[in-house]
Amino acid sequence: MSNTKRTLKQFCNVALIEGISMVVLVAFSVLKRTTDYEWAVLGVTYVGWAHGLLFIAYVYLLWMCADRYKWKFRRVVLFFVASLIPFAPFFVEKQLRREQ
Repeated sequence: MSNTKRTLKQFCNVALIEGISMVVLVAFSVLKRTTDYEWAVLGVTYVGWAHGLLFIAYVYLLWMCADRYKWKFRRVVLFFVASLIPFAPFFVEKQLRREQ
């Protein structure tokens, strides 16, 4: 597998995992604010930390794919905004898998 295809595959995988981490983080955040569960606070802390790292990986791989595939600015902005909206990274991942 070439480096270019490997980068796109990594971006797809990170988009999926980043989307899952955002949904889990939102769930822990709601639990933290609506319950007295101590583990909800820990969930926000650790899932938030992991989600932050995944977000950085997502943005880095987005930049790498944009450079290698010469994506239009509009697409890059759309994919970046998708990283900020719960469930939207799943659509990014699905779109990229269709294109592979």
